[in-house]
Amino acid sequence: MIEIAGIIFITVGLLFDLLGCIGLVRMPDVYNRLQASTKCVTFGTCSIMFGTFLMVGFNATGMKALLCIIFVALTAPVSAHALSRAAHKSGIKLWDKSVVDQYREDCPAE
Repeated sequence: MIEIAGIIFITVGLLFDLLGCIGLVRMPDVYNRLQASTKCVTFGTCSIMFGTFLMVGFNATGMKALLCIIFVALTAPVSAHALSRAAHKSGIKLWDKSVVDQYREDCPAE
């Protein structure tokens, strides 16, 4: 039963990763691409690692999978924020049909 749950989590993770890759290709600008890829790949990778943990249990591989979940959940959003902020500061324009630029409204002096 645990193996079936692990396979389900791994399958869901693979689907999220696939959606993240499609988002990289389909989204119009760097900001939308970062949002799509970061969210999907973070959830996808964490789901794959959790499925791996369920399948192997509390051994060295399972503990490494849990550590990977923590690492990805902490670093992926922070790195995406840093990349998008650097892109905004370097002058990369938003998509023409973007509705709001919240960063420009919050930090007009920069």
